Amino acid sequence: MLDQPLCEMLPSAGVYYFPWEINSSVPEGKTLRTFGRLCCYDLARSEAILTMQHNSAQYQVCVDTKFVEPFQAQVGSSYMVLGEAEYREGKCSGSWCLLRLFMVHQLFKAPLVQLLHHMSM
Repeated sequence: MLDQPLCEMLPSAGVYYFPWEINSSVPEGKTLRTFGRLCCYDLARSEAILTMQHNSAQYQVCVDTKFVEPFQAQVGSSYMVLGEAEYREGKCSGSWCLLRLFMVHQLFKAPLVQLLHHMSM
């Protein structure tokens, strides 16, 4: 039997962030949602990298996929993810954000365009 009610064990719904908004101002452990195109996936390390271009810059968010394995990764596809922010030194340049994933959902072109439109309102 569980010591805690199930609703206390689940993550919060999470606030939507664009990949370029995820930086050290997002508190570690905060539940958030974001999205991006899967550019690489390392099954052995349970890590994936989502990318999104904004203006002329390319942004990356590294995600830890061990809680959603087996993850049917399709490089080049767009995904919406829910996870907790964690910061580590050294991977990209300086500190970077790693999302410990709780949910991953593959997006298709029309929903992604609609999502971007509604998030920018």
